[in-house]
Amino acid sequence: MVILQTGPVTERLRVREIDDDEGRRLVRIVRRGSGSVVTWRRAQMVLLSAQGMDAAAIAKVASTSEDRVRDVIRNFNTDGFSSLYPKYKGGRPPKFTLPQRREIRKTAKSRPAEHGLPFSAWSLSKLAEFLVAEGVVDDISHEGLRTLLREEGVSFQRIKTWKTSKDPDYEAKKARVEHLYAIADREVVPDTGEPEVIFCVDEFGPLNLQPRPGRQWAAVSGKNAEPGREPRPRMRATYTRTQGVRHLFAAYELGEDKLFGHVKPQDAGPVPGVLPLPALPLPAAGADRHRL
Repeated sequence: MVILQTGPVTERLRVREIDDDEGRRLVRIVRRGSGSVVTWRRAQMVLLSAQGMDAAAIAKVASTSEDRVRDVIRNFNTDGFSSLYPKYKGGRPPKFTLPQRREIRKTAKSRPAEHGLPFSAWSLSKLAEFLVAEGVVDDISHEGLRTLLREEGVSFQRIKTWKTSKDPDYEAKKARVEHLYAIADREVVPDTGEPEVIFCVDEFGPLNLQPRPGRQWAAVSGKNAEPGREPRPRMRATYTRTQGVRHLFAAYELGEDKLFGHVKPQDAGPVPGVLPLPALPLPAAGADRHRL
């Protein structure tokens, strides 16, 4: 028979009991999110511990180690709110190294979605929090981050929009249309089986497309732009049609130089038909009369 001697079970570390005033002060620090990112993260750890979370769960939320969470809780239990504020030594403020500055600039010019974050643009507070969580810097204030980005030639700018097709076969269809245009302009000789006469049918609209640009961090442009900088990223334009649409279905008669058609409000359903048109002039050769 083997008897194992064990010591006393260690009690789970938790923050000391806090009163209502202390709780409201912690909530204000976390919700405001201004000032030092280190203070915000420490207050968040203390508040989560007061709500009953253990060190392991807090470490996952704060993206740090369990030992770091325990140190913050112990320091708060001993020194109170003064432990939440970093105690920087006197002298010249710390300077960021060249690799750190490059990483900060690269991150600011990237999209949050590229890092799996659920928002479309960086704010100073979100960018500073992300840089600390990723270990790029130990701490950086919002104004310090703004100054660094300005020194690196990055400013907060309006996003330009762009429009493109979501069709996966867009490039192949585009190449085919351009080839047909080249045949119509006599720039290429049509191969066997290709049409020699081309009819162009175009759709114009909707007229109510109104892009809503936002803002982003990007390299400065103009006379202060650095040589060879990449174009600023753009955002896909979006639009909604709350009052339905209007369809203009028309045809141009080349022989009489007239445009036939009509406009009709349309919420859903098939495109309205065209008015009766005279026959359009076609080539004399019978083999080409049926090609479109």
